[in-house]
Amino acid sequence: MNILLVYPEFPDTFWSFKHALKFISKKSAYPPLGLVTVAAMLPQHWNKKLVDLNVSSLSLKDLKWADYVFISAMVVQRKSVQNIISRCKKTGVKIVAGGPLFTDLYEDFENIDHFVLNEAELTLPLFLEDLDNGCAKRIYSTTEHAELSKTPTPMWELVDLKHYHSVSIQSNRGCPYNCDFCNITALLGHKVRTKSSSQILAELDHLYELGWKRNIFFVDDNFIGNKKKLKQEILPALIEWRKNNIEYNFITEASINLADDEELMHMMTRAGFISVFVGIESPDEINLVEAKKSPNLNRNLIDSVKKIHENGIQVQGGFIVGFDNDTPSIFQRQIDLIQNSGVITAMVGLLGAIPGTRLYDRLKKENRLQGKWSGDNVDGTTNFIPKMDIDVLKNGYNEILARIYSPKLFYARVKTFLSDFNPPHIPFRLYGSEILAFVRSIIKIGIFGKERFYYWDLLLWSLLRHPRKFYYAVTFSIYGYHFRLVSEQHLQI
Repeated sequence: MNILLVYPEFPDTFWSFKHALKFISKKSAYPPLGLVTVAAMLPQHWNKKLVDLNVSSLSLKDLKWADYVFISAMVVQRKSVQNIISRCKKTGVKIVAGGPLFTDLYEDFENIDHFVLNEAELTLPLFLEDLDNGCAKRIYSTTEHAELSKTPTPMWELVDLKHYHSVSIQSNRGCPYNCDFCNITALLGHKVRTKSSSQILAELDHLYELGWKRNIFFVDDNFIGNKKKLKQEILPALIEWRKNNIEYNFITEASINLADDEELMHMMTRAGFISVFVGIESPDEINLVEAKKSPNLNRNLIDSVKKIHENGIQVQGGFIVGFDNDTPSIFQRQIDLIQNSGVITAMVGLLGAIPGTRLYDRLKKENRLQGKWSGDNVDGTTNFIPKMDIDVLKNGYNEILARIYSPKLFYARVKTFLSDFNPPHIPFRLYGSEILAFVRSIIKIGIFGKERFYYWDLLLWSLLRHPRKFYYAVTFSIYGYHFRLVSEQHLQI
């Protein structure tokens, strides 16, 4: 068998970091972890090739070579998926599809030959067995959840790693919480299943052997979902491993109650964790209750964010407007929450109803669903009829984007963060690409950018007051350049 694994293209969103990546001569933020994991589950004697449309093109020669094309995608990649399907059909190659987009919306893709849905550790072997026997079905799905001891080390050797800023690994699946708008528990369950420390270290060692010595994103939906195993097994192993691998920085996702455990934060910084994405969502307790965002309740959100910053971990925050209890005052209060907390990477989106969530089911019963969810956190669309007037909601959302990524407010927020942030005292290595990025930032932002006054003011302020944090000041100036371009493109549309 010749298997062509194809990863669809991402649109230009906050999460693409497209404009920031140019400063370090990279094409994409992350390679496709799902596809290289699936590749490792296929028979060893099969020929495999991966094409990531975010860094390269899909040629007719590739399609004619393939017996099957495997696609994995998220909802935001839908447009690129349709193009891939069309090209496959013209060539006559069969398609096998999996991942979140198809698990939720497989009925929308009538031209897909086979769906291998849910967790591939369980459904892929069934498909392969039937394929070998000449009786492959169209849909393979399960309500069961796999033990991660069955998950192989991904085939990173299929990827040209030089094109990427970071790579991803996964240490657990599942989340102990059940937020109203989130489909993680519908897909992966409440029980947090965790890989062994030996599995995780084997994956890290494999990446090291392939020459990767940069950022690694733990794509767990809640890295701290199983604190006991994390503190007793995984973090001690990572701390020991990083002593001989100081080039590595780790990024992950966690609930905001990370702020309540100083021992855990200290262990994470010792292991090399520098950043964590946290769903902060809303300044209003009534919205958090509505969304069943239990970790965020009964706490001062700003204090919690600052606590994490003080312990050496940068918080990237998710924020939502469009809850049923939102009033027009929410827009300014979201801006205030973002500014006062010092969350630099503030991903603000309109609430969307994702199939498989309780929110989706409730809105369907209320006959409020309208169209399909785009999966894009910056396109200013929603797929249901909100309680607030839709024009007021969209205009307010646009106002948030326009203001938080305006040079004045963005650079003020960087100063707030740097004033609170206590960088961990762990060794790290500066690369030539980062020095080049600094030079490019001087030219593109400091000389020709509309924010050049704020840029030089921040750099001078950092050198005089926080010289240890100068690296971060430059880095976040480049982030701001990307966020501003993306938000301005959205506002023009």
